[in-house]
Amino acid sequence: MSAALKGFLWLWLPMLALLLAGVWRAWSTGQADPWDWGIAAAILLAGAGLLLARCGRLALAWVAVGAAGPALIFCALAAAQTPPAGASLGLVAIALLAVFGGAWLRQPPPVEFRPVPVRMKGGWPGRGIGAFLLALSALLIWRGPAQPIAAAPDRPKLAVLTALPLFWVEPGQAGNGPRDAPIVTVLRTRFAVEPLDDPLQLASSGARALLVAQPRALTPEQLVAIDDWVRAGGTALILADPLLRWPSTLPLGDRRRPPSAGLLGPLLAHWGFAPGLLVDQESRHFTADGHLLTLSGAWMFDGAAMQRKRLGRGEALLLGDADLIDDRLWLADPARPLDPRGWVADTPALIADWLGAPISGERRWMRTPHDVIAGLRWAILVGTGWAMLGTMLLRRNFAHGRSEQKVKIT
Repeated sequence: MSAALKGFLWLWLPMLALLLAGVWRAWSTGQADPWDWGIAAAILLAGAGLLLARCGRLALAWVAVGAAGPALIFCALAAAQTPPAGASLGLVAIALLAVFGGAWLRQPPPVEFRPVPVRMKGGWPGRGIGAFLLALSALLIWRGPAQPIAAAPDRPKLAVLTALPLFWVEPGQAGNGPRDAPIVTVLRTRFAVEPLDDPLQLASSGARALLVAQPRALTPEQLVAIDDWVRAGGTALILADPLLRWPSTLPLGDRRRPPSAGLLGPLLAHWGFAPGLLVDQESRHFTADGHLLTLSGAWMFDGAAMQRKRLGRGEALLLGDADLIDDRLWLADPARPLDPRGWVADTPALIADWLGAPISGERRWMRTPHDVIAGLRWAILVGTGWAMLGTMLLRRNFAHGRSEQKVKIT
């Protein structure tokens, strides 16, 4: 195999391996987050640094940039917007720290002790620098990405009126008794969440916000109590689903089962909400500001998922879907609801924001299959071009590294 081909493969294979490893990780959530490439970058480029230690610093930097750059190109094209600057710089920093850390473990740089440059026997000071760089890359991987959501110090009261199993386990499912659904776990970081059995108790509950998610049939007096509370200054988020698909182990007709269609028609008509167009399949819906919701059997209002109306001193917001808070539609790992990197939609953040207590953080989402394919295509093309250019410019570096290895063997 010629030296030029070997040099090309050394520059091209790390890029391809890193790109595919990160895409596999990102595909599990649909997030185009450069941090998803961090672990793969540290492992692959530390190994590349060990193998290319004698090829010179320029070759090492070329490998690192050529591996991280295509991943950033993929993120930008798949999400149809540029990745966050902090995440982009973080991935490039991890790549550079890993490749130089790996190289300096094998081929330590000279360490100067004033007034005379001295290389310690065995190169342990230089190897210590390499180990330190690898430790820095690990620290970036640990603390750089979005951290799990922490509870806010001051949390207003949120009342939740629902027939969905948000606070208990349905009979026949694993476990029994009270248990918060993942969406409630997230909301508890921003609100003092309390289930509400009777809307007549709303005025005396002290709640500043109300989440109404597919409740059972309410009496006229209860509907009037909700209306009075909103007009007195409350904020109500209504999830009224025309075609509920929430899985249930309870048989049809069981009174404990959530209603299959919303029963708030009189109240919504009184507030002036017009019925929308039913979209009966599961779909990814992007809001006007780029946030993602996964809907299933939802009313759509002129292409929007939500309607908002001012009522007296308060406000009512209507979403024509209650399935969207089912963790199967917004969470990749039910055991980690507080980790935004494991979300597959912005649902918890949007729900909290609409109720008046936003959750900080921004996520970039892969848009369409066409965008993903275009991102992969251009990432590989740019990475291949970078490797070809490096092969021409750095052929002496690779030849020098190869000759050093031959001399050492002989």
